[in-house]
Amino acid sequence: MRPPSIGIDFGTTNSSVAIATGSSTVDLVSFPTLTGTTHSFRSVLYLEQLRQAGRTGVKSFTGPAAIEHYIEAEAKGRLIQSLKSYLPSRSLTGTEVFGKRYAIEDLVSRILTDLRLRAEEHLGQPIRSATVGRPVRFVGAETAEDDTFATDRLRAAFTQAGFEEVTFELEPLAAAYAYESTLAKDELILIGDFGGGTSDFSLLEVGPSSLGRKRTILGNSGLGLAGDAFDARIVRKLVSPALGSNSFERTFAQAADRPANIIPAAPAWIYANLERWHYLSFLKTRNVTEILKSARLRAQEPEKIAALITLIDEDLGYQLHQAVQRLKVELSHNETATFRFRDGSMDIVAEVERTDFESWIEDELASIEDCVDTLLASSHVDPSKVDRVFLTGGTSFVPAVRRIFESRFSPARVLTGNEFTSVAQGLALRAAEVS
Repeated sequence: MRPPSIGIDFGTTNSSVAIATGSSTVDLVSFPTLTGTTHSFRSVLYLEQLRQAGRTGVKSFTGPAAIEHYIEAEAKGRLIQSLKSYLPSRSLTGTEVFGKRYAIEDLVSRILTDLRLRAEEHLGQPIRSATVGRPVRFVGAETAEDDTFATDRLRAAFTQAGFEEVTFELEPLAAAYAYESTLAKDELILIGDFGGGTSDFSLLEVGPSSLGRKRTILGNSGLGLAGDAFDARIVRKLVSPALGSNSFERTFAQAADRPANIIPAAPAWIYANLERWHYLSFLKTRNVTEILKSARLRAQEPEKIAALITLIDEDLGYQLHQAVQRLKVELSHNETATFRFRDGSMDIVAEVERTDFESWIEDELASIEDCVDTLLASSHVDPSKVDRVFLTGGTSFVPAVRRIFESRFSPARVLTGNEFTSVAQGLALRAAEVS
């Protein structure tokens, strides 16, 4: 029996698995949740300490189950998110959880194992090979060697998860395969694939005449920012100030000819990590706790530092992320939206104009513009020659992002695919074509 053609999109925020069922059709693997099923598997891992009959152990949960167990737990375990973004880092080899050291590959493999097991249950047979997506450039990768290092670590995690053969394909190219399956004629297209941590772009020729042979890629480019960078701006503008980022230590009487010292209440690096919500779990250390307890005693606004301590101690990164996501979605449909984050000692409510949000992310938007323009120039392609622009990923729905492409190619030529599963579908189709 020929092995199934499997495509796996292991994303920074979401993952999905697709199985090719024909020359242009795929079946998406579904994952159970408390409210039904979903094709989008959250790329999260929850580790919970178990104590039974005087013995201790650690149990892991992934995807929707991880979030459900985390929310329901009274004594919070460790919720770890966005593991893909750590792969290029040679300095971050792992983390300690409940006194045990775990390598990054160990943590990633737990998510991949559950993806494989669920796909096997869905398909009814073992899965040992897959075509896997990878970004043009990983988050944090500064050189080609960094990208190779990240890819090697990802391959090792897949091997640990029970895969014997893994073929990597660029994620924007996979999105192109998904779009190509809908075509009746050849086209020159630009693919924009926006993930949680990366934005990748490719120019290539696709269509019926390309089937069965390698596609002509005119050029590709990528940068290590996307949805998570937009989230960071919202946290910096709305959340961090409520947690003391703009607060200072109390000043005491000083000589009249000497100005008072203005010292931040808490170190800036803690708020920098707070902006990357997937780093929040890594702030839950004895060292950070002692720093913040001392800062609260010296702060002009101790209640804000106390709220920051609560956020870290109760590991509320997921709830914070959800509040940020809700605001982004609302601002994609409305000119004004309300940001709400209420939990324990925190009650942050703010009205946000879309124009304000766009001003917060103007540097990121400029970087995306430069990346697209550089790709067109280096490929010697005039925008008028591009038949279609196919965008995928949640960030592609942000109006300011869409305007970048609509202003260069016209709105009629800009299409949007399924934001969470297009890449997995394309990977499965590519796997079937190769086999």
